[in-house]
Amino acid sequence: MKSILLREIKSFFGSPIGYLVIAIFLLLNGLFLWVFEGEYNILNSGFADLSPFFTISPWILIFLIPAVTMRSFSDEMKQGTLELLVTKPISIWEIVIGKYLGAFALIIIAIIPTLIYVYVLYGLGMPEGNIDMGSTLGSYFGLLFLISGYAAIGVFTSSLSENQIVAFIISVFLCFFLYFGFQGIASQFKDWQEFISFFGMENHFKSMSRGVIDTRDALYFMSITTLFLSVTVYKLKSLKS
Repeated sequence: MKSILLREIKSFFGSPIGYLVIAIFLLLNGLFLWVFEGEYNILNSGFADLSPFFTISPWILIFLIPAVTMRSFSDEMKQGTLELLVTKPISIWEIVIGKYLGAFALIIIAIIPTLIYVYVLYGLGMPEGNIDMGSTLGSYFGLLFLISGYAAIGVFTSSLSENQIVAFIISVFLCFFLYFGFQGIASQFKDWQEFISFFGMENHFKSMSRGVIDTRDALYFMSITTLFLSVTVYKLKSLKS
């Protein structure tokens, strides 16, 4: 698994894609939070609060994470190396987890520079340090769990087709539906709203953003991640047989 992980990270940074993903993520967030006028501009909000960042990040990641993961297995299938990979003396689970952790690590690297936003807001607060650190840390934990789910979905969709564009589109759709879809459906069924919204990522991510890490929210994201990694393994095993 370690060799697969290192291979993935090297491939990301051995081509422009790794640097491009990090640059696009930081650029888009920076423009929306500090430059563009609008509801997401922190300087115009009057509050030392990072909630705009955690509001737009799921939207940006819906497109960036599929762009990272779309080549995970699609590229292997296209080049004809997938059959060789699954016959190596490592389990299919190790292959899938290695691919998954490679994508996850790249997105984490993109997230780390945003910690400077916390430092800036800490200094801008009146009085200095007037920032809700509990909510901010909870939101970062929620973002890590969200990235985990998105990455697992992306790895799964990359095993469905050798066409990377097809894998990208399916991944974007699934991420979008799991994050926003259930909230939209729940709004149409008032009596079942709380029950239906429970199955959506947005509900659990917003819960973590309040600064309280509920085990139900953590278990939800871990279940989503495990589910999609499991079906990826099943799909690869069917190819092997």
